[in-house]
Amino acid sequence: MTKSKITWIVLSLLYLLFFGWYTSFDGPLTAEEVEEAMAQFEGQEGRDPEMMKILRDFLESDTGDDFVMLNVIDLYETPLQVEGVVAGETSQQVLAKYMEYMTPALFARACHPVFYGAAAGLAMEMFGVEGIRSWTVGAGMRYRSRRDLVEIASNPAFQGAHEFKIASMRKTFAFPVDPWFHLGDPRFVLALFFLIIGLTTSLLGARAKLA
Repeated sequence: MTKSKITWIVLSLLYLLFFGWYTSFDGPLTAEEVEEAMAQFEGQEGRDPEMMKILRDFLESDTGDDFVMLNVIDLYETPLQVEGVVAGETSQQVLAKYMEYMTPALFARACHPVFYGAAAGLAMEMFGVEGIRSWTVGAGMRYRSRRDLVEIASNPAFQGAHEFKIASMRKTFAFPVDPWFHLGDPRFVLALFFLIIGLTTSLLGARAKLA
């Protein structure tokens, strides 16, 4: 077997592994899964009934595909002094404690930020609402599926970590976007990258034969 064929086989296998990990194939949540998820969330303390209804509607309208959660966040100048917060810590440091759970849980399920950045100024357009002129950061988090979101948020470890989120954020809002798209989908980028490697290897092999 030639080096070129081996390269194509290896690249194809690697891509299939990545595509299988990065893509949800389980389809929309079933009615039974929705009820099980809601039972878990409703058993947690401090759940607002209106938010539970919003969550149920979101889960019941599952497309089975990935989605992005748009987040706008305003951090406290000094975080709330809840258990686990050390005096002198900044809100960014307290939020990082929250992400100590979230980051591994997210990346294990191919969930990751698609953009993140600090606010460059005050809100330049707003109407119909008050008190949202000032923000600290904005981010878009890609979730592989709503099923993954349920698994992350229903984990008991999330509840303890969530206290750090509350302690660091003065205000926030988040809403899901589905369907969505962006030109930098890793599946597309990786396919192009592997294609370049494969074609380059084939070209070099062909030249070696002609030499």
